[in-house]
Parts: sequence; structure tokens; C-alpha cells
Amino acid sequence: MKILGTVRHWLFLGSGFAASLTIAQGVSAEEMPVYSSEATAQPEVATHGMVTSRTTLATQAGLDILKDGGNAVDAAVTVGFALAVTCPQAGNLGGGGFMLIHDAKAGETVAIDYREKAPLAATRDMFLDEEGKVDKELSRYSHLSAGVPGTVAGLALALDKYGTISLKEALAPAIELAEDGFPVNQDLYASLVLGKERLSGSPEAMEMFYHEDGTPYQVGETLRMPELAKTLRMIAKDGPAAFYQGPIGEALVADMEEHNGIITHEDLEKYRPSIREPVEGNYRGYDIISMPPPSSGGIHIIQIMNILEGFDLHAMGSGSARTVNTMAEAMKYAYADRSKHLGDSDFEPVPVDWLLSKDYAAEIRAKIDPDKSTPSSEILPGEAPHEGIDTTNFGVMDEYGNAVVNTYTINFSFGSKILVPGMGFFLNNEMDDFSAKPGVPNAFGLIGGEFNAIESEKRMLSSMSPTLVMKDGRPFLISGSRGGSLIITATLQVLLNVIDHDMNVAEAVSAPRMHHQWLPDILMLERGFSPDTIEILEGMGHEVKVGRAMGTTNSIMFKDGIFYGAGDPRNPDTAALGY
Repeated sequence: MKILGTVRHWLFLGSGFAASLTIAQGVSAEEMPVYSSEATAQPEVATHGMVTSRTTLATQAGLDILKDGGNAVDAAVTVGFALAVTCPQAGNLGGGGFMLIHDAKAGETVAIDYREKAPLAATRDMFLDEEGKVDKELSRYSHLSAGVPGTVAGLALALDKYGTISLKEALAPAIELAEDGFPVNQDLYASLVLGKERLSGSPEAMEMFYHEDGTPYQVGETLRMPELAKTLRMIAKDGPAAFYQGPIGEALVADMEEHNGIITHEDLEKYRPSIREPVEGNYRGYDIISMPPPSSGGIHIIQIMNILEGFDLHAMGSGSARTVNTMAEAMKYAYADRSKHLGDSDFEPVPVDWLLSKDYAAEIRAKIDPDKSTPSSEILPGEAPHEGIDTTNFGVMDEYGNAVVNTYTINFSFGSKILVPGMGFFLNNEMDDFSAKPGVPNAFGLIGGEFNAIESEKRMLSSMSPTLVMKDGRPFLISGSRGGSLIITATLQVLLNVIDHDMNVAEAVSAPRMHHQWLPDILMLERGFSPDTIEILEGMGHEVKVGRAMGTTNSIMFKDGIFYGAGDPRNPDTAALGY
């Protein structure tokens, strides 16, 4: 993480003593405590452009592209491929995601959906055992758990339509990092420690990331990934065809056939990313633009903001019990609606206009008491009018007025933990994001309905929420997050912190977060909220759980001709770099 000034000592001030950001080896960044001292959080500042991502090396690779005259899309695609090397637990070739692009010259914003798809042979009950219960091993850790990957096709499409450099040029930094090696950072080391038990089932993964004695590569040790470098070189030479029709796809399908998986050559050949129209809203004079279905994040960020617009959050105060309670109530209603109404809009009639309407938000707002919690058991999904863990986010703004915000994932850390033999990348386990059995929570505790049932070639519902805020026709703020069901609320709070609480982008990213997802009926708080606030919230009727860090919201703001960037301090190597 690169942030100016005294922010290095910011994280632990709330506990009564100062300490640096360094985390002891073996401790996951997701578990590290977070405390707020907003006055000291200062962003990175630049006048030409800004890049932010989960690793310093990937951020620097994107910044170098901007310095060489490339645009935001060029830099973003470069970052995406570099993260596949430097952040293999989340950055990926074997997963999928969403990219939001603002094209300043055309004056338009587009959404590129490269979410994974269910294979052609997928069936509604494929993860149910003989008793009709969900077999979590199958849905999460088997070859059946993988959806058809979209990352390579999606990044290549973005570059081809909106970039200015070649795919070979965008891949060059990633190839160099994989071939020559890079120092393992704390984030990757912690993921290897926590993931060893599952990864030990893959000889290829053990050979790549662990020493002969079974210990992971330590922080600072050089990790080389020659097999991944070979894969990236094939993509640089032959484009997406190398992945979907060539030797990479052949290796993937061969591994599927050997382990009872169902992704076939036909699945790979038929895969196409989609260019979609973003969802849009307006909040206190700012235009909010985000991802449409199969992302649920864009709809529900705007829905929650519509509900909150009728409350004076600034007057209530950042982090106050009334503010937290009011936000939690709005979140409950949104997540209740998510359980019933969201899915892949290519297959299901998602009532987008109704969910985003100010009138529906007003109906919900009338039910909210800022001083009282409504039990989730009393909240049901609204009735629409009838009508015909591991994820990573990165963003770029350039001097031409373009902006890109991207979130992509392989789901869990290292996805299914299955490394494609000889190819150096992990398969996702995104099939678990479907409702394997409607009404049964997934790995993130989210309840899904019929709209998100498994179906051949369907895209599974996602919480990924890359979001752009426009002011006076120009990109003002971009943000997104990791964290499964936490993605929506983490991204939302960055926006609210800037717009309602007048925070700079570093303060907005750093401030303690809260989360409520309707079910289970628990208000989650990061460490950093005062004991008095927690006591008041409990008195309002909340069951409060104080725990781990929520999300990683790398963000960029443009104001008065200056770019301001912030890498989220909840992850030890995030970086915002500009020039």
C-alpha cells in the first residue's frame, strides 16, 4: 500500500498505541484489526493518471502503460493479467468478472460482462446428494464446481474495442513477472498458509508454491511460475483462441475428462463475453453507474442509496449508531430482494426498473426507524409489478477523461484449488454461486431463489460491484471490492463516506465498515466502532458481531484537476500510484 504522510501508523491508533502496517507472518490480511483515525489518512496524488490494485507490482505495470501514452483500458488490461501472476489466489485466467469502462471520447459508459457460465451439461440438481441435500464438496472443491472461464476473453475484448495497444504489449509485464519471478508478499504468503490443506490435493500447486518440505514460499522469496509464463506467451501469440480453441483449452478439457468434470471443447468454443448497458441512478446530484445483472451489486448499491437519500446521514454523523442502524435497515431490504428477484437477465425477467425506482425506495424508507432495528423475520422481498472470497478489484483513470473499474474472481482463495496441469492457473469454483437448492445459503450465507437456479449456459449471480460516480459529466470516483456478500456494502460505504461525510478517498477507504445481509440477522462491524456505539446498537435490537476486516476497496477520485488514489490498508500490498 502506498499512501502519503503518517497513514502508515493509522491502522492501530484506536487501540491506544501506534504500530506500522507490517503484519506478522501467518496472519491473514482478512483477520487483521482495523481502527479509524480519519484525520491522518491521505491519498496518493497525481495530475496525469492513477492506477490502484491489490499488488504494487501490478499497479506499477499499469502505471508504466499510462506513462508510455496508453489509455485507461490499456493499463487496466495490463493490470488484470499482471494480477494473474502476482495475486494467483484472486487474479486469474481461470475465472471471470465485470469491467466498467467510461469512454470519454464517445461520452458513454459500457459494462463488459465476462462472468463465467454454467457448462452445457450442467443440471439444476447436479450438486444434490441422494437425500436432496447440497454436497458442498462437489459444489466447491471438485472439477464440477468450475464454470466456463471468461477472463481471457473479457480482457481481450476490452482491449480490442477500447484500448490502443496490442494484446502482446498488455501481456508483456505479466510474462516477465511469471518468467523472471517476483518477491512473495504478505498477502500471498498468508493465503498459502491458510490454503495449504486444500492445495495439498494438487501436486502441481504444491510444486509451484511450496518447498520440498511442504513449507510455502516465504515473504521476500522469489517465486517463478514458468508454466504460467508459457500459457501467457501462447495467449500473446494467438490471442483468446489459444485459450478457448488451442492447447490451453485442450489441457483444461483433458483434466476435466480425467476427473469427471463437464467443461467440454464446445463449452470453450461457445463462450462469449457480453457488452451490457450499465445500471444508473442519481444520489444527491451525483450519477451512480454500476454493473447490471448477473451482478446484483450495481442494482442494490443504487437501491440502498435511493433509500438512504431521504435521511440526513451527514447530520447523523459518520459511524454513529443512528447512521449504522439506518444503513443496516436499508441493506436488509435490498438483500431480501436479492434473494428473490436477481439472476442472469438473459434467462430471467429481473425487475430492474422497479428495484431502482425512487418510488419503491420511498416505500421501504417509510418502514425504517433510525432508532430501531427491524427483525429480519419481519422483512420479506418486495413484490415486483408483473411485467412481460477470493475476488480482487482494480481501477484506472487517465488524463484523457477515461476511467475503468474492474472486479474479477475465481471465488474462493485459489478458487477450486485445482491447478490446470502444465498451464499454471487455477480453475474457479463459481458454480457454488448458483442456488444449488433454492432457499439454501451458499458459502457466503446468501439465500438464492429460482432466478439463480443452475441452468445450462447461464451466468451465476454475483455480488461484484465495480462502480463509477460521475459529477458534471466527468468521472469523479471509482470503487469496488472483494469479499463475497460484503462487496456490495463495502463499495457502498466508500461512496457514502465521500458524498455524505466529506471524506477524502483515503479516509473513505480506511474508515471502519459495517454489513448486514438480511439473513442471518446479524449486524457485522469491523473493529474501530466505539463500545458506546455498539451498546446503543444492541439496545436498538441488533445482534452485533465485531470481527474481521471487510473487503478491499481500492479507489480513485478526480477532483479539481487532481487524481487522488487509495489502496485499501486492509490488504498489506495494495497500491495506488500516479504520475
